[in-house]
Amino acid sequence: MNFTRITTFLLILLFLSAIGCRRQKTDVVTAALAEPFSTLDSLTSTSSEAAAERMRSLIFNSLLRKNEKFEYVGELASEYSIGEDGTTITFRLRDGVKFHNGKEFTAADVKYTFDTLFASKAYKAGSFFETIGNRRQPHITSLTTPDPKTVVFVVAKTALINKLLSNLVAIPIIAEGTAGQQSETPIGTGPFKFVFFDRSQNIVELAANPDYWDGPPKFPTLRVKTVSDASALQAELKTGGVDIAPAPTNLTPDTIKQLASDENLKVDQFEGSNIQYLGFNTESATVDDKRIRQAIAYGIDREKIISELLSGQAKLATSILPPSSWAYSPGKQYPYDPARAKALLREAGYKNQPIKFKYSSRSAAYNNYAQAIQSSLIEIGLNVQIETVDPQTLLEQIKRGQFQMNMGIWIGGNQDPIFLKDLFSSHQIPSEEVPCCNRGRYRNPEVDQLLDEAVSTTNRNRARELYTNAWEIISDDLPLFPLWYPSNIVVANKRLGNIKMNASGDWTFLKDVTLSAN
Repeated sequence: MNFTRITTFLLILLFLSAIGCRRQKTDVVTAALAEPFSTLDSLTSTSSEAAAERMRSLIFNSLLRKNEKFEYVGELASEYSIGEDGTTITFRLRDGVKFHNGKEFTAADVKYTFDTLFASKAYKAGSFFETIGNRRQPHITSLTTPDPKTVVFVVAKTALINKLLSNLVAIPIIAEGTAGQQSETPIGTGPFKFVFFDRSQNIVELAANPDYWDGPPKFPTLRVKTVSDASALQAELKTGGVDIAPAPTNLTPDTIKQLASDENLKVDQFEGSNIQYLGFNTESATVDDKRIRQAIAYGIDREKIISELLSGQAKLATSILPPSSWAYSPGKQYPYDPARAKALLREAGYKNQPIKFKYSSRSAAYNNYAQAIQSSLIEIGLNVQIETVDPQTLLEQIKRGQFQMNMGIWIGGNQDPIFLKDLFSSHQIPSEEVPCCNRGRYRNPEVDQLLDEAVSTTNRNRARELYTNAWEIISDDLPLFPLWYPSNIVVANKRLGNIKMNASGDWTFLKDVTLSAN
């Protein structure tokens, strides 16, 4: 009798627990990240983490954002204007914006944000400085707040105006006096408020911001969890443990196709602007010869990889810039040509020296691409050896030049032609003072001159000509080989609607996702 009562009681508890789980599932949208992150503070972080940038777009706003044409438009700034002197930008701030702690957003918060950034050793701070000789010169010479709704930036020279606009997009504006708490309990003005961060599980819970200036999210709670293992993510999507996986880089295209056949799931594909690439350390033995780098490019059948391994979920790339960019040009082309690749290896005197090919251990998809690339390169006679590395370790190794060839992806920055200078200027080789972005340690004085002039001119036609000439040289020297533009794939439970991911691939679209009751 007692056993029967205990069994009945346990069954009731299980039933009530199941009801509670369904209720929680109805109210909560769980989104999956493919990679973990070490901090929620994307302002003063000393390393670049794509996952942390996803979180930034949910919790914070910046002064500016990019629209669908990659033009700079106001976010927390309602408008901005460039002065006649060519060195002054005046921002008028939006009315009615509040931080998550209830504080009204003012110009003082903008100044505090940049004071905090420049007092730190953040990798983002490096974008606001340039090294001239042995001196590090700031781009911004003055930041003033004439009134609570106006911010005025003055840059050192006209050439830095466009650079400033580009850099402002990635800077999250924080509330005055909150710098010390941003890594643990971040406070922003974004569509979602921070609730808690379980570091051991890499899970963040966010609540909808009902006072969000651009309209509140359509559901009350967003849970973001890291699911690095591809099999685990697949299972979580099928069982409802995860509702949506935006741009799941750890899922292979075949897996995505299989998930599309699940009766409870759907897969949406959107055009992407991010760039998958092979990077080369131009100071490392063997790959320091551009003929070896060109042989590698000719030796990879990218169209076959896109068709068979990516299931058509990408477009062939011929530039760092997306084709929609006003400064786009294809540069030197590298169609699949194994005979040409072998000839270049003979010309370079290649003698089977090993080439270490590093990539992130977190992505199952990367593993498939890397193996296909390795196989192609072995066929043309290259001794390519694969090494998978933890993402954070890999990032540090690349920064220090401890690599020969790596595979990675640039997210967002490649939409502006100014990024060409970041990637290929000899002044941007990583160091303590310059944390980003010429990781290939590429040096070419002619390219430096072209890019300096392109960034400086206010004549767009002239700038286009200069960027085109620079890319012709860079694509021949090949310190970095564009592979493809991955499509933006979103796998989601069918209870979610209004999924519209933009070409940048950021997570801002989650605010407008709708949630059905069942």
